[in-house]
This record gives sequence, structure tokens and C-alpha cells, in this order.
Amino acid sequence: MRPVRPFHRLRPTRVSLRWKIAALAAATAFLVVAAVGVLVHLWTAQDIRGRAEAQAFNTVYSAMATYRRTGTLIDGAELDPAELPAALRRPADGVRHVAHDGHVEGNVGPTVWAAQRTAGPDSPVLAVRVNMSSDLHELRRLDVSMALASLVALAAAAPLAVYGAGLLARRLRRVSETAGRISAGDLDARTGPVEGGDEVADIAATVDLMADSLSRRLRTERQFTADVAHELRTPVGGLLVAVDLLPRGETEDLLRARVRDLRGLVEDLLEISRLDAGAERPVRDRVPLGAVVSEAVVRTGLDTQVIVTAPADADPRDSDTAPHGSGTTPAGATVETDPRRLERIVGNLVVNAHRHGETPVRVTVEGRTVVVRDHGPGFPRDLLVDGPRRFHTGAAGRGSGHGLGLTIALGQARLLGAELRFGNAPDGGAVATLRLPA
Repeated sequence: MRPVRPFHRLRPTRVSLRWKIAALAAATAFLVVAAVGVLVHLWTAQDIRGRAEAQAFNTVYSAMATYRRTGTLIDGAELDPAELPAALRRPADGVRHVAHDGHVEGNVGPTVWAAQRTAGPDSPVLAVRVNMSSDLHELRRLDVSMALASLVALAAAAPLAVYGAGLLARRLRRVSETAGRISAGDLDARTGPVEGGDEVADIAATVDLMADSLSRRLRTERQFTADVAHELRTPVGGLLVAVDLLPRGETEDLLRARVRDLRGLVEDLLEISRLDAGAERPVRDRVPLGAVVSEAVVRTGLDTQVIVTAPADADPRDSDTAPHGSGTTPAGATVETDPRRLERIVGNLVVNAHRHGETPVRVTVEGRTVVVRDHGPGFPRDLLVDGPRRFHTGAAGRGSGHGLGLTIALGQARLLGAELRFGNAPDGGAVATLRLPA
């Protein structure tokens, strides 16, 4: 069973980069299609108007020449027609004018007029009109065709944009997963070669280089810690022997306590270095969880209440309930784990609760779950967010210490495949919850 991280940050709901890129590509395609459609419409409308004006000018020129030569009107020519726009009723002599929908140089309409005086200022006006209804109908059909073609092109381009964005998103996701594994403690995680030879490949290579550098630095730091702890072990042992030779007294007791604290710190450092190096291997056995937890609490020598209960769906033969110190050992559920490491976890949690919290301290065993709770100020916020850190005790209100107890407990829990979470009770107090794997 893969251990679950004891702490995490909640991620807000977010839209995938794949869909953002696809939406941007679709919006860009829509704007391009719309711009092209508008330009085609305006150009076609201008062309229709220009051809209609040219036809009207040519027709009125031919009609005027025929009228002056023969006095007759050709088809389409009229003298002072009632529908003639007011702007063309008094054109200058010898000058041809054009109007659209009754407005000089107005918008394109169904009719274009051209007019010219036949002779002097009071002579009739010869006018010709060209109907553009058929051309405008074709323009509307062109607009519809452009809209349909645009929708078809957009429908074809959208899946391609989604597919292309998906390729980019998958490559970025590989880099993100590698960074997540590194942050979770897997220093050997690497993205590897990423195809494309573009910025994403550069990011992947940079993340791998960063991971290599970080791994070398951490391994150097861990090796230094292990070497220091190992070198200190011998002189600390000598100090203990020397203290035993001192005459009994207050000074000897004080010195003995300080040397023992120093030896405990050295042993903790060695244990952390072995956990970091992956040199520890659990020795598993089937043991009663409640009995192991009770024994671990007794070994601490601290006043701690132990409550062992069984879940509703548990086998009654695998559990027992008895108050701590009643003369009987509560058994609890039977689990397969390393009892020595389990005792180490529970002991560290209990000692931490007494050192940094306030009494009463209660240990509850239910099924495969062990909960250690105190009634002090609770865990500091940075520990709940980032997890325990070595040589960091958090808030000043939780007392002093070298801050290795929770770090060792978390490392041993991961080694057992267990889940160790830290939280604060609603009514105050720190709560550490250990869940053993099935």
C-alpha cells in the first residue's frame, strides 16, 4: 500500500490549459472568419455599386446621343420620370449625376439613377435607372454561403485545436508530475527527454537539471549529518562512562541528564540518516495493535490515558476494550506490522504531546487507527501546511526541543506504509492520527 502524504494543499477548481488553448484558437478562428466575411461583403457590395454606376452612366450617354440625333428614347431611358430623386431633377447642363435609393452617394439600394439635361437649363431631364435587385440577392446568398462555410471551417478547426492543445498539455503534465514527485520526496524522479525541441522540452530539461542539483545537495547534507552523528557516538559514549565515575551529587545528576540528552540527539540523527538513505527495512509480524500501543505508552513513563475499542464491523475475537492500568492488556485489532517501529512512532507522538501540549493526553485505538491527542495550543500552522521539519519546533507556545520526534515518526510511518496526519481539534489541542495499512 502506498503511503498517503500526511499533509497537502487544497487545489482550487481550475480549467485545463488544453481547453484554454483550444478556446483561444477557436476564438481567433472565429474573429478571422468574421473579419474575412465582413471584408468580402463590403468589397462585393462596392463592386456591385460600381458596376451599376458604370452601367447607368454608359446607358444615359448612349440614350442622350440617340435622343439628340433622332429625338427618340432607347429602352430604359425616360424624360422627367416621377420616381426620379429630387437631387437629380436639376442637374447641371452637360453633367451626368448618379444617385442611389433617392440619396446622392448614399448606401447601396435596389436602384441606381443617372440623369442629364437634354439641352438648356429648362429642358427636360433624361434619366436612366439600373435595378440591382438581382445582384443584391446574390450578395445575400454569398453572405449565407460565407456564414455556412465559416461554421464548417470552425467545426473542423476546433477538434484540431483541442488535439494540438492536448499534445502540449500532456507534455507539460509530464513535467508537472515530475515536479510533484520531487516535492513529495522522490529525488530520483525525472521527466527524461521530451519530444518537440521547443520551450516545453527546455522546461523539462531544466527541471531535470534542478532535480539533479537538489538531489546532490540533499544527499551531501544527509551524508554530513550521518557522518557527524556517527563521529559523535563514540565521544558521547565515553562521556557516559566518565559520568558514571563521578561521585554522587547534584552536579553528577545534572551532568548525567545532559549527556543522556546528547546521546538521544545523536541516536535520533543516526535514525533519520538511515531513514533518509533507505537503509531501514521493517520486520513484520502479526501483533495485537492495542497491546503494542499500550506497551509503547508504558515505556514513556508519562501519565497517558489509553482507550482501545473495536470498530462496529470488526471481529470481536480481534479486539478488546480495557482502561489503561486496569491490570489487563487491551488487545485491539490484529495487524501485520513491525512492532518495534510502531512503538517508536507511538512513543514519539506521546512524548511530543506531553512536551509541547498540555494534559490530559489521550491515546485512542480503534480498529487500525491510533489517535494521540493533547489539550495544549495545538500544532502550528506551518506544520499543518508543510509537515514536520527537523530542528524546527514551530510556535513558541509549544515549548522547546530539537524537533526530531515528529520527523522520525513520519519517516517510520512511511516505512511501514502507514498514513500519519496532523491536525487540531475544534475545541483545542493537537491531534495526530496514525492509520495502519490493511
